[in-house]
Amino acid sequence: MTSHATTAVVIGGGLAGTTAALALADAGLRVTLVEGRPRLGGLVFSFRRESTAGELSVDNGQHVYLRCCTAYRALLERIGAAELVPLQDRMDVPVLDADRMRLGRLRRTALPVPLHLAQSLAGYPHLSPVERAGVVRATLALKGLDPADPALDGIDFGSWLRRYGQSPRAVEALWDLVGIATLNARAADASMGLAAKVFKTGLLSAPGAADIGWSRVPLGDVHDALARTALEKAGVRIALRTRATDLDRTDDGWRVSVANGPHGSEQLTADTVVLAVPQRETHALLPDGALPGKDRLLDIGTAPILNLHVVYDRTVLRRPFFAAVGSPVQWVFDRTHASGLPGLPDGAGCQYLAVSQSAAQEEIDQPVAKLRARYLPELERLLPAARGARIRDFFVTRERTATFAPAPGVGRLRPAARTRAPGLYLAGAWTATGWPATMESAVRSGTAAAREALTELGFPQGQLPQEAA
Repeated sequence: MTSHATTAVVIGGGLAGTTAALALADAGLRVTLVEGRPRLGGLVFSFRRESTAGELSVDNGQHVYLRCCTAYRALLERIGAAELVPLQDRMDVPVLDADRMRLGRLRRTALPVPLHLAQSLAGYPHLSPVERAGVVRATLALKGLDPADPALDGIDFGSWLRRYGQSPRAVEALWDLVGIATLNARAADASMGLAAKVFKTGLLSAPGAADIGWSRVPLGDVHDALARTALEKAGVRIALRTRATDLDRTDDGWRVSVANGPHGSEQLTADTVVLAVPQRETHALLPDGALPGKDRLLDIGTAPILNLHVVYDRTVLRRPFFAAVGSPVQWVFDRTHASGLPGLPDGAGCQYLAVSQSAAQEEIDQPVAKLRARYLPELERLLPAARGARIRDFFVTRERTATFAPAPGVGRLRPAARTRAPGLYLAGAWTATGWPATMESAVRSGTAAAREALTELGFPQGQLPQEAA
């Protein structure tokens, strides 16, 4: 291990940067975390909104994770948030067919893989017996694939599903039901390698791998407030509203030029730098020669997520969430309690629902009025109790670059954590984690960058943060 006090600068305060900064600080480095926003959490954040129903704490989007997301769960433990973001005891996904008004459920038993889903699939009403049998055959074929096989990255998931006899209905009611939410792309637009990673890890690795977890408090309470407390306790200096503008290699390490609004500019020096910002921002900051073919970063596309927020003057949904088929609505979550929604003066209880729409390229820029006209009738079709309910508030949040686009061929574009420049590392869900653009991928990338940095600094392997399996 190095004998002097080693310094590090982490650029970016999202999940990747937070993870890297904590790992480096836990190893004894003096760490500065630079974030351009006035908060931590990156694209996982909350804001306050005044509505006719009262003041809401609103998440920018509905974020969920699975039990197989072991690195993300470790981060929650590290910042003291695990009890605030619990998991289901067992996977149970209500799926409502809007055309037939029939409810089905995707849920597991305690049986070993793949029998843990057999009972649910056998009774899944949204597929015919022939389609269910076809799903079994495709699942067995999927089980034998290696998601890391470069050949899989070059083909799309939709073509593979057609090759294995999956009907359009099976794609909609099962494969895309899961895939759109986890990949942020429809099967035809998704890398087969990333799809195989999602389905093998989530559904075929362990009986409980796909148990779903989500925050019962505003996300800002977790990934801003609690993360900030954990970082400060670890000795990390946090510089918010501070944007990195330049990165230079010096004889002794690195010089990071930052701009911090009215306070002007500053230069930070460090032995180690972790760039934990989006791919285009990374491209702008990377010194020449640090990454071979760095222009390939610009070929990593982005994909949007649209969230619709509806406050009703009464309870219209009796379960915490559901997914829909036969409807433009994808996933609907009850956010009433988490938002802190107060009751009305007359004692009536309002309910706040968040509608999460992934792969939303066609609607991301549509006016609020048009989205309202389309989705409120759809919610009434899905939820009979919403018919006649008064809308207390309706608003939209848009993340136009919510994730990297998991298109076929993206795997060859995603860089590893280590660059060619000594002491410079990359982190972000878009880097080569093997996972799609999830919170799990972001956390794993931060861990990988910290591991590479500490290895280069001479720390023994036993003192590195242990990457989740």
